[in-house]
Amino acid sequence: MTFTALIAEDEAPQRQELRAMLAELWPELTVIAECEDGLDALEAWSARPPNVAFLDIRMPGLSGLEVARQAPETAQVVFVTAYDEFAIKAFEAGAIDYLLKPIRADRLAETVARLRARRTAPRINMAALAEALAGQLAPKRTISWITASVGEVVKMIAIDDVLFFQSEDKYTRVATASESAHIRTPLKDLTAQLDPEVFWRVHRNAIVRVAAIRQIKPDEDGRLSVWLKGVAQPLRVSDAFRHRFRAM
Repeated sequence: MTFTALIAEDEAPQRQELRAMLAELWPELTVIAECEDGLDALEAWSARPPNVAFLDIRMPGLSGLEVARQAPETAQVVFVTAYDEFAIKAFEAGAIDYLLKPIRADRLAETVARLRARRTAPRINMAALAEALAGQLAPKRTISWITASVGEVVKMIAIDDVLFFQSEDKYTRVATASESAHIRTPLKDLTAQLDPEVFWRVHRNAIVRVAAIRQIKPDEDGRLSVWLKGVAQPLRVSDAFRHRFRAM
């Protein structure tokens, strides 16, 4: 069996070091994707599923845990983390492979041996693992208000009124049922401040309020779009996120 791997790490030196160590310890492994943020990792995984995924826990856009929860269950997952022993207990309880930063060659060799022996992805309840880690990982900061520009006017928009966020050039559009405004915060930074149960990323350039989704429709080519309540134009769903709507 030929093994392929995806490496997701936002720090280039650490990403390169992990690849070099893998090349020495597992020369027959083919690294098919190297990603510097969680969204790139999810898109790369969906485009070409790897056998093994090395995911840094802390990444812009989507965390390693969020990538593992959303990606197709086709790969063995190894989390790379700087968390202490208490968080590590949660990984061990979930039967997840993990590597502590800085990565030691002897520890990576043990992980490689397990991956090669296992050959197929174990069944992991990622939702349960996320719950177990919730008390150990740094709490997610959520926002209640958006300070946005409408022309030359600055407005305070309640997060409860926002239907979707959309990238537009150097700005992010904030849309409610009655108006649109713009902020300078890019989507990848905004994602970390939004409740993932309330807002879903559906495309590289769009985040939508789940409760505002009216329907999901495919076009003649099978590509999905979401239609939101009170919004005339649909938003495209990229292939990396279409799995969210399979059960709907």
